Formats: sequence, C-alpha cells, structure tokens
Amino acid sequence: MTRIVVAGGGTGGHLYPGLAIARALVSARPSIRPFFIGARRGIERDVLPSTEFPHVLLDLHPLYRPAVWKNWRTLIGGVGAWREIGRLMRREPPAVILGTGGYAAAITLAYGVVHRLPIVQQIGDVVPGLTARGFSRWTREAYLNFPEAARILKAHHEGSLIDTGMPIEPPIVPRPDRGAARKHWGFPAEGGSVLLVYCGSQGSLAVNRVVAEWVSKGLPDDLYLLWTTGRGTYADFKHLESPRVRVCAYQSPASDAYAATDLALARAGATTTAELLAWGIPAVLVPLPTAAADHQTTNAEALDAAGAAVHVPQSQLTPQRLDETIRRLLADPAALARLVAGAEARARPNAAAEIARNILALVDRVGR
Repeated sequence: MTRIVVAGGGTGGHLYPGLAIARALVSARPSIRPFFIGARRGIERDVLPSTEFPHVLLDLHPLYRPAVWKNWRTLIGGVGAWREIGRLMRREPPAVILGTGGYAAAITLAYGVVHRLPIVQQIGDVVPGLTARGFSRWTREAYLNFPEAARILKAHHEGSLIDTGMPIEPPIVPRPDRGAARKHWGFPAEGGSVLLVYCGSQGSLAVNRVVAEWVSKGLPDDLYLLWTTGRGTYADFKHLESPRVRVCAYQSPASDAYAATDLALARAGATTTAELLAWGIPAVLVPLPTAAADHQTTNAEALDAAGAAVHVPQSQLTPQRLDETIRRLLADPAALARLVAGAEARARPNAAAEIARNILALVDRVGR
C-alpha cells in the first residue's frame, strides 16, 4: 500500500480538486491510500467526514493582515500543526505530497520541503495564490488549470509545469438527453433557450439582485431561466418562480442543470469555469471582485480572450446590461456557436485522470 498525502482546503476550489484526484488515483491503482490534511476552519471540516478518505483537521489560522495582533493564533496553530504533521509523516511516510491550496497546503508542503519529500501541486487560477507561487521552485510537477499561470511560476525543471486542466467530475457518458433534462425542470423539450444562473453554493447577492430586477421587468421571449440562488439567499428570491423561471437553492449534482443549459451566467472560479467548459456551455462570467488577488477577474479575462466566455465586471452588471448581453447572444447563433467551440477547445474533462497518471509515474520514479 502506498500513501499519498493530499493537503488543502478552506474553500471548495481547493478541496474538491483534491478529492477528484484522490478518487482517480485509487481508480487507476487500488493500492494507493490517499490521506487528507485540512484545517478545522475550512469547508473540509464538513465535507471530509462524509468521504471515504482518512483525514486530519488541524488548528490553522490565516495571516491576519489588518489585525496583526491576532497573528499569535496563526503562530501557535502553526507550531501545533507542524508537530502533528511530523507525527503523521513519521508514522507512515508518503510517497508524494499533493498541495491544492489553502493554509493546510502551505504548512504541509513546507514540511515536505524541509524533510526532502517529493511535492506536487494542483493550481487552479491564472494568477496562482501565495502557496502555489511560494513553493513552485521545489514542486516536482505543477498541474495547471490555466496554461497562462506558467508565466508567473518558477519551474522546478523543464517540463515541470504541466497543462492538465482542472480536476472535476467529468460529464456523464453518454450525455443526458437535452430534451429530457429540460422536461425535468418543467421546460418544453424543444424550442427556446435555457439560461443557468450559478454562483456557487452560497450564491451571490449582487448577481441575484440584478437577475431579480431583470426577471421582474420581463425576460426575452422563449428564454427559460434555471436560477440557482445559493443557500443563503434562496428565501429572498423563491417567490419569483414561474413557468419560465425555476428557482432553487443549490445544484447537487449539477449534471441535471448542465444537461438542460444553453447559456450560463456565472462567477469565474476555477471549478465553476472548468465544469462549464467540460459541458461545452458558453458563459457570461461575472467575477467576484473581492476574490483573493482578484484572481476571478484574470480567469474571466483569459477565457474571454480565448473566445470561450464573455467577461462582464460586476460593477457593470445591471439589468439593462444583462438583458442586452443575453438578447445579443441569443439573436446571433453564429456568435453563440463560436463561444461553444471556444469552450470545448479549452475543456479538459479528464484532467483528474491525467493528473493521477502523472503522480503515479512520479511515485514509480522516486520509489526505485
């Protein structure tokens, strides 16, 4: 049996790619035993206990930049976490440490560097985070969702920055029938178009308010709206449901929604955009302006430049701008088809399996 440590979390964008890779590793080689290291304050606190993987949650804290006097928590938590990681590593040394971003990835990768354990990273955004950038020179292989990120990273060696795409659950094969998927939501099997509004599990109040005003003023003819508000604001918008508007809190699994969708209005997080690309869904991307290092904006700009999406900054998203953008795309089938082609060209639905193959090859090399 071979242990591979997967470290990361805090957000779904750091945790779910690690889970997808871990499952691909076990599928490719059942003797692999993934072990997850996360933080007690992250999303992994709720998600990891429901998975099949053993794990530990550490008392980790961020750097408190505005309130620097709180950084004693970061220091004490880091010392305790380092000791716990040391006990875990000595008990069963891993063949490889995989970092996917977040506090847990940073300290676990640091331990790997100090103790000369092979480390690899999965990097989701055009502008990599502090952890990804800080450890890139020691990273045997970095698996990039956006090839543009290679311009910012310091390669360990030639060929260590690998364009794989984002590890996600790939679309179902064969794809669900479009007509049946539309009927599932109460829409006609044929005719018109379905717009999916999707801004993650928590949704976006700013986007939802614009959509609500747009719906109240009247949607374009033959447009059906599948509106995922997020759990926190569902109660505020559920009254706007109608025969042409379906309002729900969250999509899990999202395949039922993706299969029915012709066009999406979404945030520009790495996982969301990777899923839309994998399903060949053209998107109007409205980046979260407060995301760390404004990374969602650079994601959206890269996909817009590649002809795979349309970028609309949140500051410019109004009911009128939204209405004009959607009407323009729906009235121009050729433009919509170009966006679909651009999305499909950037899609990497089998990224998790590709990353798993690379990691297993590295395991075999270092184990000789």
